Amino acid sequence: MRNEKLVAFGKRVRELRKNKGLSQDGFAVLSGIDRSYMGQVERGEKNVTLIKIYQLSEALGVEVADLFPRVDG
Repeated sequence: MRNEKLVAFGKRVRELRKNKGLSQDGFAVLSGIDRSYMGQVERGEKNVTLIKIYQLSEALGVEVADLFPRVDG
């Protein structure tokens, strides 16, 4: 069973990636994260480390806080 917070985080990452016009493959290369791992993040299947969160924010050109959607609970 996937955690709703991980799913929300993954959806937010996907939304920001698409807004930048990046493919999942291109984003994976840009962020230095394996494409299959990136897919798992976007589907809410992986609990990413702080280092990877920073890699994602840098690749997207956003603040770390922008990666986190508001989740109740």
